Amino acid sequence: MPFQPFQPAQPSQPPSEPSEDRALSPYSGCTRAHWEAVADSLLAAVAPYASDDGALYHLPGTHTSASGRLSDGLEGYARTLLPAAFRRDEKVLERYAEGLAAGTAGVWPRVEDRSQPLVEAASIALALRLTRPLLWDRLDDGVRQRAAEWLGDALTAEPWPCNWELFPVTVGGFLQEIGYEPEASRAAIDRGLERIEQWYLGDGWYTDGHGRKFDYYNGWAMHLYPVLHAWLADDTRLLDLYAGRLEAHLGYYARLFGGDGAPMLQGRSLTYRFATTAPLWLGALTGRTPLTPGETRRLASGALRYFLDRGAVDDKGLLTLGWRGPDEGFLQQYSGPASPYWAGKAFVGLLLPPDHEVWTATEEPGPAERADAVTPVGPPNWLFQSTRSDGLVRLHNHGSEDVRYDPYYTRLAYSTVTEPSLSYDNSVIVGADASRTGIEPLGVGEGWAASRHTVAEGIRAVSLVVARGAVEVRAHLVSGAAPGTSVRVTGWAARDGVRSEVVPVHGLSGAGEGVTGDDASLFVALVRLTAEPEPVPLTELVSVRVAAVDEGGPGAFDVTVTWAPGDADRFRFQGSADGEGASPGPTVFVRQERARKGPARIADAGR
Repeated sequence: MPFQPFQPAQPSQPPSEPSEDRALSPYSGCTRAHWEAVADSLLAAVAPYASDDGALYHLPGTHTSASGRLSDGLEGYARTLLPAAFRRDEKVLERYAEGLAAGTAGVWPRVEDRSQPLVEAASIALALRLTRPLLWDRLDDGVRQRAAEWLGDALTAEPWPCNWELFPVTVGGFLQEIGYEPEASRAAIDRGLERIEQWYLGDGWYTDGHGRKFDYYNGWAMHLYPVLHAWLADDTRLLDLYAGRLEAHLGYYARLFGGDGAPMLQGRSLTYRFATTAPLWLGALTGRTPLTPGETRRLASGALRYFLDRGAVDDKGLLTLGWRGPDEGFLQQYSGPASPYWAGKAFVGLLLPPDHEVWTATEEPGPAERADAVTPVGPPNWLFQSTRSDGLVRLHNHGSEDVRYDPYYTRLAYSTVTEPSLSYDNSVIVGADASRTGIEPLGVGEGWAASRHTVAEGIRAVSLVVARGAVEVRAHLVSGAAPGTSVRVTGWAARDGVRSEVVPVHGLSGAGEGVTGDDASLFVALVRLTAEPEPVPLTELVSVRVAAVDEGGPGAFDVTVTWAPGDADRFRFQGSADGEGASPGPTVFVRQERARKGPARIADAGR
């Protein structure tokens, strides 16, 4: 469909609609002019909702965050300032200068420990640093002093132990640059950067704080802030460190975008939508990316179009609270009317000049459009599965958990086209309990991933997925449940013409249901999510043989997965650990033996 920038509310000069360029951008039709037009439209649309002094932006709607209306108004100012800073429009920045003067004169709430203003202070500081000649340097001395003092509270405010640690870093970077409290600013920078080191697990992956919370915060929080700080400070040592990590991350991250432009629907704060494109642009900005310029723009523009074409913006030109269109099911307690405007991080690409090759190169297809792929991701213990024929991307989750935000962390799988359902899609349900807590990664390798989790007290399950093309073999070994306990294995909650299949193989009936035996019980099913209109039957693509084995004690099984070409994957399930150093009590682990044309090799996947 033709690209149609949304109309702003009461604009003084509505931006003209850019023409699609299908020669330069054969996939999205979008050019730099489209990104500029979207930024201009967003900024024009929020203008009527500014307070008379410009310090607060109270966007319409009945939803208020847990921080209250005043904080939400500050959030509206800070988050809409971000695209204005990336756009570098002097006229628009003038109105934010007026708001800064009023806000720091007593309108804005103070920055305190673990308070929402700490988050917004980082956006304001980053914007001021990016636009210093256009905004900060033109302010009166008194306004600058008040603004520095207001921001200065962020240097010592205690953040939540997660990506919030980077907010004092971001404020400190700006204040150090202007010479305000240089020692305290440096201390805040060093403290925050030191704290995130404990969460870096290699290959470009951070957890979002303690535990195993992996999601998009990796890209547009854990990477964005330290990389931008190093880039703005022209600190070659820090830039090499953090941009190097970003480059490693982007090799995986690019695989999380579907052929229709959709990002992976997993994790929290999904209402920030096309903020997911920020790390793509950041790689181009720093020159540290495995992606070609044409691939970078194709992924970013594809995601932008995905949301704009599906109702992310209402008839007033405002970003709604939701994912595609308005949907409060995607919100957290900290979500306010202006929260979606962290999507403004996507406009970091406008820092690249018009003649940069990321804007002038011809678009190239993204990973999901080039070939089928099954990609293991070590630190989060994830398996990515994409199919070229329909552009679908699936994420098999065998290592990420944040029980505060279930179901967007704890399901077995997520995709670019489905949403978690209330009926517990992608789960193994024991009795009536679909809980999945205490997730322990058991390993990930070529075409497979495995994990162990607690269902209820005394009941544990080990889950394995083996994937090729669009086909999945899912196996679950349940231990600790009373004999005769019902077990149900669910697949995808398909929508919008996408087809979901579950074919029982072992221990399950045609409805995907079974019961436990006296020992650990194994349940196996073939699963598929596809948009192909007439896919080849699953049973013609793969076969599975399950055999109980004596070694390993009760509840031990060998599972052989044979693909249509004739090669096979073999796995060993055991109802309890064995061997030197093994954990006592009921536990499970997986061994894989892959039989291909070469010699077999055995990988121990989780002692």
